[in-house]
Amino acid sequence: MRAVVCTRYGPPEVLRFEELEIPVPRREEVRIRILATAVTSSDCYTRGLRLSPAYRILARLVLGWNAPRRRVLGMVLSGEVESVGADVAMFKPGDQVFGFNRHLFGTYAQYVCWPEDGLLALRPGNLTDEEAAAIPYGGLLALHYLRKAGVRAGQSVLVFGASGAVGTSAVQLARYLGAEVTGVCSTANMELVASLGASRVVDYTAEDFVDSAERYDLIFDAVGKKKSASALRRCHQALAPDGACVSVDDGTPKLRREDLILLGEMATKGEIRPVIDPTYARLDDIVDAHRYVDDGHKRGNVVLTVM
Repeated sequence: MRAVVCTRYGPPEVLRFEELEIPVPRREEVRIRILATAVTSSDCYTRGLRLSPAYRILARLVLGWNAPRRRVLGMVLSGEVESVGADVAMFKPGDQVFGFNRHLFGTYAQYVCWPEDGLLALRPGNLTDEEAAAIPYGGLLALHYLRKAGVRAGQSVLVFGASGAVGTSAVQLARYLGAEVTGVCSTANMELVASLGASRVVDYTAEDFVDSAERYDLIFDAVGKKKSASALRRCHQALAPDGACVSVDDGTPKLRREDLILLGEMATKGEIRPVIDPTYARLDDIVDAHRYVDDGHKRGNVVLTVM
């Protein structure tokens, strides 16, 4: 099978194509023919090892010293179950599935084997594979942190970085939970964020949300502290009594299969919609896709069709 391997840590050009053996599922695994994948910011951080010196050493110990031990990166997929292990009960060949695995990776390829009891679910029937691949990463992370913060109806929530993969999901999910949502983004993305349900959109290039009279029960940093540190330095001044600031970098999120199923059901009903910018037509475009994500201005998710 064709696969993209990460030969060492570095810029997008370290990604190379290789012919690998098609994996054989173990007893509890399913083999999936991948039809679409996503290039996430986490993929790019792993490829480039773009971390502080202390975290970089720890990451090398965990991931591999000179290059990732799991050379085929990619955490997100949408595709078709092609074969199943002897003990698999939840899926059968021909099932259309989508999912997320931040530990095994492997989705920059034509096939992958994942455990059936992981973050894997039937794909919403009304979505394309590309649309389905745009849901798990941002959706699962946003749902975890909003739930952790106890977001409920009637609260006021500000999403900083509202136009990214996590941010576009957070805006929609917070609104679904009944909160009044303010999105913070650049000028070019204001219309998009408003269309996702934000009742107010702040252009961070023109104003600082802290200086307004608005006060928030939750300020959610959806881009990570490395990018948001200076912009959110005074965020506590914009909190309501008992309000909280939460970042996507806070702790290790506990992601659940039932949440992936819930996101699929919401997408089926039109309660959330995937945001894609852009779709690359072939796995051969992987280097360009990584360059685009590295540039830091993507809207929603960057998706590749796997051919």
